[in-house]
Amino acid sequence: MGKVARSISSMAARRSSGLNARCGGDPLRSGLPFLWRFALGVTITAWLAAGAFAAEQPSEIPAWLKSHVSEGEGQIAAVVLQRARALYLRKVAAGVVKNPCYFAMDATRPSDGGSGKRFYEVCEADRSFRAMSAGHGSGRNIKGAVNFANGKECAKNFGNALDSNLTTGGAYVTAETKTSFKGYFRNAAKQEAILMRSFVQFDGEGETANARERAIGGHPAVVLKAIHYRSMARSPYANVNGCVPVGTLVDYASGRSNGCTSWSRSDAERITPKLEEPTTVYIYPESQDIKAVAQAVSARRSLSSSSPYWNAFCLRQIGARKFWAREVLEPILARYRRAPEPAASPVPTCTP
Repeated sequence: MGKVARSISSMAARRSSGLNARCGGDPLRSGLPFLWRFALGVTITAWLAAGAFAAEQPSEIPAWLKSHVSEGEGQIAAVVLQRARALYLRKVAAGVVKNPCYFAMDATRPSDGGSGKRFYEVCEADRSFRAMSAGHGSGRNIKGAVNFANGKECAKNFGNALDSNLTTGGAYVTAETKTSFKGYFRNAAKQEAILMRSFVQFDGEGETANARERAIGGHPAVVLKAIHYRSMARSPYANVNGCVPVGTLVDYASGRSNGCTSWSRSDAERITPKLEEPTTVYIYPESQDIKAVAQAVSARRSLSSSSPYWNAFCLRQIGARKFWAREVLEPILARYRRAPEPAASPVPTCTP
């Protein structure tokens, strides 16, 4: 026994010396024999690994939130909530997000003239759930080349190519909000009003990683059309010639966007302040969902409960659905891109 003890002690000393030389010290340094320390180290590592694994697992969806899960009007589909919640919990655990609310969109649902509720706000701390309308990306029809345009009601084309105006499903985290002056318009009371529009930038990952490059984010679905310039030198927004843009306000909450998530003005006024603190936005479907559903439809297989989800109404309304990867679509768009814009135009002038 004495020889065995001395052998173990000698081996422990050599191991300890080697660890000190390589790592700057033995993290389990103590008077315990080496084999005991080794066993303790393995145990602690196992405990830490088990704890990390548990932390990565999504917590159980609370009962009050489960009551909002279905494919009915004003409800959220199970897969959309599960993915949105998992993204949020992952970003919270990483310290990226501290916002008590997270958001999701189901772009397989119909817009239904702006009344279709497919954008969701979930605040678990105060047990609140809200479903709102939102626009999907319009896509484009480049005559003689390629057509990936979407109708107003149901989206069938998705993608992440620059200049495609398509919605890209996946994970986003909200970033800075920029509010800019768009011009003057006549409101319902026939009075002069100012349009200030806020834009919330999204940052993505994976297939949504070029969100900033594409200027993808969230904003109210309003724009000024038929713009002309009027003399209004006292306006703080007048240009060097004393002119301001004036136009007709167009609300396209019931229509399509350029790939961004667009909200009605009233919903945007409620949502935007909540995004001052970064949070997550999950948009469904992702490319693999689109491809899986497309394959099932082309094979004339009925979608079962185990199949990828797609809203039943839009599944009947649209034909072939497709995800246009940027590697495929951008070279096509590059060939048919509009001629480069001329040099900076002169500052607009106006008449009194």
